[in-house]
Amino acid sequence: MAVTIAVLSQKGGTGKTTTVRTLTDVFRRIGLDTLAVDLDPQGNLSDYLDVDPAAEPTVGDVLTGRAVAADAIHGGVLPANLGLAEAELTLGGKIGRELTLRRALRDVKDDYDVVLIDCPPALGLLTVNALVAADYALLSAEAQYFAMQGVEQALEVIELARDNLNPGLEWLGVVLNIADMRTRHSREAFDSLREHFGEKLVEQTIRSSIAYAESAERALSIVDYRPDLGLDYLRVSDELLGRLGLRGARRRLKPLIDAAANGHRPAAS
Repeated sequence: MAVTIAVLSQKGGTGKTTTVRTLTDVFRRIGLDTLAVDLDPQGNLSDYLDVDPAAEPTVGDVLTGRAVAADAIHGGVLPANLGLAEAELTLGGKIGRELTLRRALRDVKDDYDVVLIDCPPALGLLTVNALVAADYALLSAEAQYFAMQGVEQALEVIELARDNLNPGLEWLGVVLNIADMRTRHSREAFDSLREHFGEKLVEQTIRSSIAYAESAERALSIVDYRPDLGLDYLRVSDELLGRLGLRGARRRLKPLIDAAANGHRPAAS
């Protein structure tokens, strides 16, 4: 059964969706069958992964019982659109609403090695559904003054989900995104997170760059578009695979890291 990871943040603009997109790409390159679940009504992950905007059914149809998950997967993506916001309102009046996504994914998880869930940039019902469906929670934080506050708020929601609905949920860690470690501001944000959360902080940070938006416009992975920036994500992937105990996948990842470190576009393993 797949390892399921919910990727969340307390607010928008933390690079969360770019992280999910790139982790999906990296994991697939090293032979991990990866399902990307877009749980954000904005549907940005679906756009990034080049899902047809008219694709149906979507995750909103799955959550409201109009479709099963297997029929809503398009090219390894369970996509979202603005209809998901309406689905969330419908869910709000149902008994057991927090368990809806976990039940929906039950029949497809055996087909994948990893399921990555891109949560909306809010700590509401959709995010709780993701946490109840997940084995691990990965936090995305922006390298700014209030980063620690955002992480603490997200951790409160994780604890609530664990205590009441998903006792097996583990906190995988926190990734510092949109970071410029040449600046004192980013370094202080990193040091603050490390002081409070220790080894849960992913050591590799993700640099800020307009190139992420450019690569999305061109439907190219940052790993191919800018291997120097892609190297950040390859190293984050390596840390996460280590925490998950996926040693074989880490071995397959190493040649991609070495290629990117030498300025080359990594080829698929």
